[in-house]
Amino acid sequence: MQHEKILILDFGSQYTQLIARRVRELNIYCEIHPYNKIPKLSDDLKGVILSGSPYSVREENAPIPNLEGIKGDFPLLGLCYGAQHLAHKYGGEVLPSKIREYGRAYLSFVDDTNPLMKGIPKNSQVWMSHGDTITNLPHRYKIITSTNDVEVAGYQIEGEDTYAIQFHPEVYHSTDGTTILSNFLVDICGCSQDWTPASFVEETVQKLKEKIGNDKVILGLSGGVDSTVAGMLLNKAIGDNLYCIFVDNGLLRKDEFENVLDQYKHMGLNVKGVDAKDRFYEVLAGLIDPEAKRKAIGNKFIDVFDDEAHLIEDVVWLAQGTIYPDVIESVSATGGPSATIKSHHNVGGLPDFMKLKIVEPLNTLFKDEVRRIGRSMGIAKELLGRHPFPGPGLAIRILGDITKDKVRILQEVDHIFISSLKEVGLYDEVWQAGAILLPVQSVGVMGDERTYENAVALRAVASTDGMTADWVHLPYEFLAKVSNDIINKVKGINRVVYDISSKPPATIEWE
Repeated sequence: MQHEKILILDFGSQYTQLIARRVRELNIYCEIHPYNKIPKLSDDLKGVILSGSPYSVREENAPIPNLEGIKGDFPLLGLCYGAQHLAHKYGGEVLPSKIREYGRAYLSFVDDTNPLMKGIPKNSQVWMSHGDTITNLPHRYKIITSTNDVEVAGYQIEGEDTYAIQFHPEVYHSTDGTTILSNFLVDICGCSQDWTPASFVEETVQKLKEKIGNDKVILGLSGGVDSTVAGMLLNKAIGDNLYCIFVDNGLLRKDEFENVLDQYKHMGLNVKGVDAKDRFYEVLAGLIDPEAKRKAIGNKFIDVFDDEAHLIEDVVWLAQGTIYPDVIESVSATGGPSATIKSHHNVGGLPDFMKLKIVEPLNTLFKDEVRRIGRSMGIAKELLGRHPFPGPGLAIRILGDITKDKVRILQEVDHIFISSLKEVGLYDEVWQAGAILLPVQSVGVMGDERTYENAVALRAVASTDGMTADWVHLPYEFLAKVSNDIINKVKGINRVVYDISSKPPATIEWE
């Protein structure tokens, strides 16, 4: 089945992927492409969205898309930079803002007779992020919304289904942003909202069948949501030709190896457990740099999979549970100008010596989408509700070098923290939680003795997709009890701190 499609042209904004999430939440299929690599315009295209950008339209190297065949021919919505480009390119004026609007703003004027602004109340909160302002509009451009500081907060080109807004409807802080996007996608573009979890499963299984045929596939399972959903999709497509491997890299949570293998017993997946702890500890010995640790773990995973693949005759594919945030944090989004934040061990190609092709059924999905897909396939709520856990495991929650003793200490701390969240009903209120072993020792007193032991940081964040996150305000009484339990029960720890940093500017993981 060929779905109606929305094309999102990316100018390097950190928000571009959030636009895609909002479109998909409305059950509409969309694709992101670089502004300078516009695909052939197909019959299923219903509309185009121009993203924001870190650039100014006044810069010499500002990104300029070729909108021939799009503007005036398809419904078009420019967001932030996209709005400024459509004004600047066609005869308007964009100048540096006298008052730079960043963050919350409120609509002081709304033309609710305009199709884009239908149902949007005056004083609606929106999210601004721009250093330039549209000061003059070209001929036939009509203002459809304003704020107290920005007169041209939105406009339509008369005679065209071309619209633009200076703010970001895709960001949660724009309280009526979903309504604006729905007005554009459903009412203006005419999308029928037929891209659902069930349709994704059906179409993905069919594509996997066509792509893989009768080949054998090896999949690394982690016990997490992503690899589990990927495994179930592949199992539906190829059945016994899927060989699942769960590797104990020595960096898992306490008792996780045994628990994960037990979880999969009744799911119909063919799973083999591989104890490779010592192999990972060996390559991590003495490494301190976070990127060096990630790369060492990634390379060793490849070695282990290569060894296991050779034990299975005629394996052709390596499957991975890579999701979209992994991809966009490892390389600049869709080849655009956004910066690499960190590498992920399960993203990218394989070395030449490993003759396996990669299949990634989930690499266009965000975490919440993966969970919806899993629910539609009947995967247990407990498994789907598991907090995300980083591919490199506890290695990136141990700052500094990795030793078996440090892993043991952190496993015990993490177990107390996560178990306590579950016991008091807070686990499902948190998107991700964990503990970080700090390369810091401090003086303490236990009984009548002076101690000089390690500190740990506890981290709990709320998020929807991992792209942004805020720290969770856990009750003081809860934190006090957890801290007390950790210090009393985990030998080697005498101080516990709580991380109250948000993303951005911090990342969720410390390394």
